[in-house]
Amino acid sequence: MSSAEAKAAAVPESVLRKRKRGDQWAADKKEKALADRKKALESRKAIFARAEQYAQEYDAQEKELVQLKREARLKGGFYVSPEAKLLFVIRIRGINAMHPKTRKILQLLRLRQIFNGVFLKVNKATINMLRRVEPYVAYGYPNLKSVRELIYKRGYGKLNKQRIPLSYNNVIEEEPLCRGW
Repeated sequence: MSSAEAKAAAVPESVLRKRKRGDQWAADKKEKALADRKKALESRKAIFARAEQYAQEYDAQEKELVQLKREARLKGGFYVSPEAKLLFVIRIRGINAMHPKTRKILQLLRLRQIFNGVFLKVNKATINMLRRVEPYVAYGYPNLKSVRELIYKRGYGKLNKQRIPLSYNNVIEEEPLCRGW
């Protein structure tokens, strides 16, 4: 037996299996990284196209609004914009000397703590509830910029019963049923 054969025979089988397994894992990891890079490139293109489409839609809406206002002015009238469909409500007062019904309404609106904020759909029921709790909340109609800033800065989603910040799109892409934001 030569010295090279003796060294090869001296390496335990478990060590050889471990090396083989490590090589397999490294190859799998490299393959997955390549697939992820390719997927990210495709999704970036799709995201860019979607953002471009949104920008065109918002520009078209703005132009239409200007056109409607001009037409109304030419006819000697006024253009009244449609009512907003979304409200943002923030709780601004604590619980001292609060009527139980008011407290219950604040719970229904998910405003349990001071400075909590929620988006609500505008309908008759929510408007009536807001009238009842008006001294304890501040509310208004948000624009696109403020909604985007709020969601990026303070938005959280629920993933596997954990609260995860919505800092990047992968959180939502991985779990389509991400709720709670």
